[in-house]
Amino acid sequence: MLRSALLVTVGVAFTAYICLVVIILSLFSGGADRAHKVARIWAKILLLISSTKVTVIGGHNVLSKQPQVFMCNHQSDFDILVAMAHIPGQFRWIAKKELFRIPIFGPAMRGVGYIEIDRQDHQKAMKSLDKAAEKIRQGKSVMTFPEGTRSRDGQVKPFKPGTFYLAIKSGAPIVPVTIVGTAEIMPRRSLKVRPGRVTMIIDPPIDVNEYTLDTRDQLIKRVRDIIMENKKKYGNP
Repeated sequence: MLRSALLVTVGVAFTAYICLVVIILSLFSGGADRAHKVARIWAKILLLISSTKVTVIGGHNVLSKQPQVFMCNHQSDFDILVAMAHIPGQFRWIAKKELFRIPIFGPAMRGVGYIEIDRQDHQKAMKSLDKAAEKIRQGKSVMTFPEGTRSRDGQVKPFKPGTFYLAIKSGAPIVPVTIVGTAEIMPRRSLKVRPGRVTMIIDPPIDVNEYTLDTRDQLIKRVRDIIMENKKKYGNP
């Protein structure tokens, strides 16, 4: 418990420092891209000090010359660190608006260009998704958790349709990402951190142009089935 308390304390202090750096960088031209690189270093350092080892499978499936929509399962706060540290290239997170209210952390997220979603207001949420689609068309990839929140029991929850609306509207391919093992390192609603191993599987991009909003459910099932199969193969089903 003492180890976890020390790790959390160091992690919070280091995160606050990095957030201040990101806010400063965001004030300059091109600062958002530089801030993302700083955030990647932040994630790698936190994984290192928490003794979390990550194995990446399928890293070559990340597209290097066009934007994409990453869709990842969500079971722990460590999912954010793993994705940030080990998915190459620039991308922007889509996150619930509550996170943007956190002092220092929220302004840093806005400075990097992350997109907030108001899950309580459908009209505002759709406007945010349209804004995200425009960012994608301008060449920025986005990272999403289509479950909407962390799973309580490690199972892959039903996917919300909003991020699939985003992919279809932007025309950007979906890259399914499966993270296995983070729930054992830091469970939901817990500050206890255990050393451990994580596997991240990046699957080949899925062309969304063969789908429409009317056939979106088929796309949702396809992506979710891929992630569920990976969890069965590389970890607990």
